Amino acid sequence: QVQLVESGGGSVQAGGSLRLSCAASGYTSQPRYMAWFRQAPGKEREGVAGIFGSSMTTYYADSVKGRFTISRDNAKNTLYLQMNNLKPDDTAMYYCAAYRIDGTGSWQRPSTFRDWGQGTQVTVSS
Repeated sequence: QVQLVESGGGSVQAGGSLRLSCAASGYTSQPRYMAWFRQAPGKEREGVAGIFGSSMTTYYADSVKGRFTISRDNAKNTLYLQMNNLKPDDTAMYYCAAYRIDGTGSWQRPSTFRDWGQGTQVTVSS
């Protein structure tokens, strides 16, 4: 059974940092496409960062470029999101996504991915 488990969320003040982790299990082979999404209350789920293929090409939403870094450790089957210089607008539930099912869909669209974690809350106070 495929499972994605996020951890590392919490409450920080603006300007602080957090590192999210997503442990993947149950896959016969490591998913080539993985991403982080977030959803704030009353807003749609949005793609924050993606990492794709053996080259580990990375993509970022404009709102987090230069502040967030996505990475993965295939030996540990773990995806990471290093978040620096956090802002109150970054407050949201953060989700890990894996296994791209829509080959033509944008990585920032939730429907592109099949598997999801349960989320970890990030709260940034001013």
